[in-house]
Amino acid sequence: MPEGPELQLASLFVNKTCKGLVFGGPVEKSAVSRNAEVPFESSAYSISATARGKELRLTLSPLPGAQPPREPLALVFRFGMSGSFQMAPGDALPRHAHLRFHTAPPGPRRALCFVDIRRFGHWDLGGEWQPGRGPCVIQEYEQFRENVLQHLEDKIFDRPICEALLDQRFFNGIGNYLRAEILHRLKIPPFEKARTVMEALKQRRPSPELTLSKKIKDKLQNPDLLELCHSVPKEVVQLGGKGYGAESGEQDFAAFRAWLRCYSVPGMRSLRDRHGRTIWFQGDPGPLVPKGHKARAKKPRETQPDTEDGKEDPPPPSQTPSKARRAQRTLPKQPAPQDLEAPTAPKRTRRAMQPAASGPRRRGRRVQRTRPEPGEQQGTSAS
Repeated sequence: MPEGPELQLASLFVNKTCKGLVFGGPVEKSAVSRNAEVPFESSAYSISATARGKELRLTLSPLPGAQPPREPLALVFRFGMSGSFQMAPGDALPRHAHLRFHTAPPGPRRALCFVDIRRFGHWDLGGEWQPGRGPCVIQEYEQFRENVLQHLEDKIFDRPICEALLDQRFFNGIGNYLRAEILHRLKIPPFEKARTVMEALKQRRPSPELTLSKKIKDKLQNPDLLELCHSVPKEVVQLGGKGYGAESGEQDFAAFRAWLRCYSVPGMRSLRDRHGRTIWFQGDPGPLVPKGHKARAKKPRETQPDTEDGKEDPPPPSQTPSKARRAQRTLPKQPAPQDLEAPTAPKRTRRAMQPAASGPRRRGRRVQRTRPEPGEQQGTSAS
């Protein structure tokens, strides 16, 4: 799943790829996308991007003299499970390109495409960041830190720290692989109470006797959790490429894979939090482990990029039964196992069944057997 670094890398990709290009014509949306139509058309416009947390703003700016005259339009994207931007030839668009911005002639026709295989991605018109999201952990560190420490009474901090780190009101840009890497570096159990971890940060004060250079050195050598929420995502951005994702090129992902220390790394353990998302860790999981959950160890193996995020955020359960389930319903019911066995001897009861007769049967009539059943004594009645 794209996290803060992937959104930052996507904005860098858009700005680098679209620099100097002139786009023209209407914005095209795929027929299968449920997102809003983009009512924008211009004979000549440019595209730029800005990222904040797990959102990316795309700005379409008409060039001087473009027709029809109009104001710039901004879109805010959330990438969902598999969203990304790609530049492709106009006559060879990638599959699942759900929004397309075509270049204007002359020159080879190309298209900037928002590609989303699983279709969890979303875009909004207007350019406003989603309300309720906190400051970006990468671009707005000071505001981010202040926002967290001023709201430690929030009930999310009663939860395990691994769950609190996914709350975008306070940790905008942190996702599943980042939380594992951050907690692992500090050796913080993932199921330690979040408030216990955060309260310790408020007490941390550098010694007034230290010089400025020593304070900076101490901060770099001994970062706290909030500082790592800022510096660890920046490390991924500095790797280049596209960051985490199964769609990344082999070379891009190799660098990212080598960077990982904990997330899906052989030898690490994993548990699912109460939202069903897998957290990777080493050592003690902490006191707030969900009841009945047992840690599993990652076995060494040679694989393609890990797809654990895809398992952690499954699509909503469909109301329509699957084909296999419908097929099972149409099959004739097979007899139960006991129906295939030979009948067993009837149990002894106080009332015996009347033997079959050729004449009409009278209900309620008690008949005395003249021949005792095996195991019965002579003279006993059926009552």
